[in-house]
Amino acid sequence: MTEGEDRPDLGGPDPATEIGRLFDSYAIPLHRYLARRIGGEQAHDLVSETFLVALHQRRDYDPGRGAVRSWLFGIATNLLRRHVRQETRRLRATARAEVRAATAEPALDGRVAERVDAAVLAGRLAGALARLSEGDRDVLLLTSWAGLDSNEVADALGIPVGTVRSRLHRVRTGLRATAPEGRDD
Repeated sequence: MTEGEDRPDLGGPDPATEIGRLFDSYAIPLHRYLARRIGGEQAHDLVSETFLVALHQRRDYDPGRGAVRSWLFGIATNLLRRHVRQETRRLRATARAEVRAATAEPALDGRVAERVDAAVLAGRLAGALARLSEGDRDVLLLTSWAGLDSNEVADALGIPVGTVRSRLHRVRTGLRATAPEGRDD
């Protein structure tokens, strides 16, 4: 859907058709975002649940408040919050694996050493993500994984755009501190 078409008539005579059109336009980006957060299988379930909630809450959608894309990502993020405990446990387990990988005997093969380095970095980042507050993690991942801009994140989470920008700056600054020296990724 283009920006002008991003104002569905969810209160019209056939809301199921409108939800179907939204599904065709937004299911893939929602799935990509959710899959990066919780894995593909659960993402399928949450995408379906997102559109089911959208159908049931269609009268709550206010086109004057923001684009339907932001509304759908907001619903998906709220559903995702139910799974935050599980996500945090997985990130903490990855962080523990980093400790094991860091203490393992280094291999002579360069490719294996690179994999160990990548695992160590992933563990550090996973640990850092697990330590973020729910709000900070949502802002970072909606921006970096879902590709939403600050205004869309603000709409999705129902917070001021200034709060999104300050959280994003603070989180990125903190994550840079976890990166190994000599890397600016």
